[in-house]
Amino acid sequence: MKVTDHNELFKGQDYLRQFEAKREFELPCSTQEISSMMEYSKGKEYMEKNFARSALTINPAKACQPLGAMLCACGFENTMNFVQGSQGCVAYFRSHLSRHFKEPVAAVSSSMTEDAAVFGGLNNMLEGLENTYSLYKPAMIAMSTTCMAEVIGDDLNAYIKQAKEKGCIPQDMLVPFAHTPSFVGSHITGYDNMLKGILSAMTPEKNQERPGAAKNQERPGAVKKAQPTGKINIIPGFDTYTGNIREVKRLLSLMGVSHTVLADTSDAMDSPNTGKYMLYPGGTPLEEAKAAINAKATISLQKFATVKTGEFIREVWGHDFNALPTPIGIRRTDEFLDAISALSGRAIPAAIEDERGRAVDAMIDSHPYIHGKRFAMVGDPDLMLGLISFVMEMGGEPVHVVSTNGDKHFEADAYELLASSPYGANAKPSDCKERSRVYPGKDMWHLRSLMFNDPVDLLIGNSYTKFLWRDTGTPLIRIGFPLFDRHHLHRYPIIGYKGVINLVTWMVNTVLEEMDRKSINGPNFDVIR
Repeated sequence: MKVTDHNELFKGQDYLRQFEAKREFELPCSTQEISSMMEYSKGKEYMEKNFARSALTINPAKACQPLGAMLCACGFENTMNFVQGSQGCVAYFRSHLSRHFKEPVAAVSSSMTEDAAVFGGLNNMLEGLENTYSLYKPAMIAMSTTCMAEVIGDDLNAYIKQAKEKGCIPQDMLVPFAHTPSFVGSHITGYDNMLKGILSAMTPEKNQERPGAAKNQERPGAVKKAQPTGKINIIPGFDTYTGNIREVKRLLSLMGVSHTVLADTSDAMDSPNTGKYMLYPGGTPLEEAKAAINAKATISLQKFATVKTGEFIREVWGHDFNALPTPIGIRRTDEFLDAISALSGRAIPAAIEDERGRAVDAMIDSHPYIHGKRFAMVGDPDLMLGLISFVMEMGGEPVHVVSTNGDKHFEADAYELLASSPYGANAKPSDCKERSRVYPGKDMWHLRSLMFNDPVDLLIGNSYTKFLWRDTGTPLIRIGFPLFDRHHLHRYPIIGYKGVINLVTWMVNTVLEEMDRKSINGPNFDVIR
């Protein structure tokens, strides 16, 4: 028996006839009408109408809050995600993460249905927590919510207390929680809320008796604030590159800096296949996380994914919190290492300086192919700022920058960054003829209009931007989340000096591949580039 590849299978006559028969129901408009409307959607008149819409979002570059909360919780040792909400939502979050990381992602749902929507989700939670503890033996259960639980107003703190009083879970069980409604914010908001919830649960109540401090969290076994450990806490933020977290740890180890990565997903989302399944691979040890309050300082690598967490650390923990720019590119990596050196008193070793030199060398080798290229990019605000900086270091011009979950603060940071380089210096929000434009709150259908009416040379984005590549023919460099249609990219760092080399490699080879495609039957189809 011959098994036909699906790309060939669906070209068979039987399938073609089936597809044609389905068009009666799926395509009520004629092919000519559809073609005419698609052509119209490329013009300036349509773009004006597209940007005027306010009640509709088309292909946003963001996900729901609970997805970010789940990723955060996966970064802690022996921790089970528990989502108070419907089973379908949790299946979506799990599959979204699994398809990106190519790893199993464990999570429990309270499976709320119509009756819970009317009477509340207490019974679902009680049964769910009891089963979770009995079956999976977690050391910590991290609880988040979906829209259903938020709309009906489930009181997570009261429910968790009842679960302990009724003996569903032990009294000393760590059960941090975060309210994560999907109808506000995005996955980076959910990450922030969950991380704050986990750190709050590990902080003694007496350390939270000050204005603005988080209240009413379950915090048995929390470590009391003691003498500083001298460590530096690192918060990666909503980082879906396991290679990034490993790179940060490697650089700090080379510098001899004692550190704790809070929400370390590097092993949880990239575990070895030894033939034995591990339900809880890796993660920040809970004892280290509890002692993080005694660290010398905390550094976040994503400003916009740790807003509330940063406020909590400053106000409640009472130590330095610094949200550094994500260390993408040479300048931002320099800033990160200089900050670590200043905090720790450790010098940057020659081995890291050599890495910097190799990264600069790679940039010099490839910059003629990137210099002057016009870029469109879409993604999370911290990632966009890092890529703007790197593209300008290579002599590229960021022309269209879209961040669906970006806000006015991101917009201000982006324009300030663009103004710092001649490759983005003409980016003025008040000028309609500027070279660069930043679009917070816009989606990928907005970006489609921009790319048709002001074409660019290269597009940076996640797997969903391949539809923009298909429509506009703009070469695509896959960077961001999710990456479904290419394998293993998340294992490569995009931060640090090694990240520079990876980014240079992906960008320049995309340009060279496009050159080969365009010259395949011409005299410029060269072996040497």
